Amino acid sequence: MNVSRLGGPILSLFRIVTGLLFALHGLSSIFGLFGGNPVTGKAIPIGTWPGWWAALIQLVCGALVLVGLFTRPAAVLASGSMAYAYFVVHQPEGLLPLQNGGELSALFCWSFLLVAVLGPGSWALDALLARRRPATLSAPIAEPSSVSV
Repeated sequence: MNVSRLGGPILSLFRIVTGLLFALHGLSSIFGLFGGNPVTGKAIPIGTWPGWWAALIQLVCGALVLVGLFTRPAAVLASGSMAYAYFVVHQPEGLLPLQNGGELSALFCWSFLLVAVLGPGSWALDALLARRRPATLSAPIAEPSSVSV
């Protein structure tokens, strides 16, 4: 069995699940759905720094990664926000993620970095849009003229 052909779909499934879970965190914090913000159990008040803005990044970037649109920039932003969350919120509480409660931040950070580096996979809107774009016509390279002396 040729396993290499499964790379695109498996990467797509990884991207879809990661984006969905991230977007659900944003939904719970912004709108109070699914039990609300994990800390308070309610929606975060609009504009509260940094929680509401982090939740907005989670919702928007999670949705973009989920559908595979602007996947790499969205994944970079999501990864950076989770690195910020880990080092600013969790790291002061202890050295290791198991000590400081930062396992989820660390996993999301590295997962989104993987998606940013490897791309969205074959089942993504980015891939669909790339196939629909007309191929750019490249101008033929001019042959250098021979100079006689």
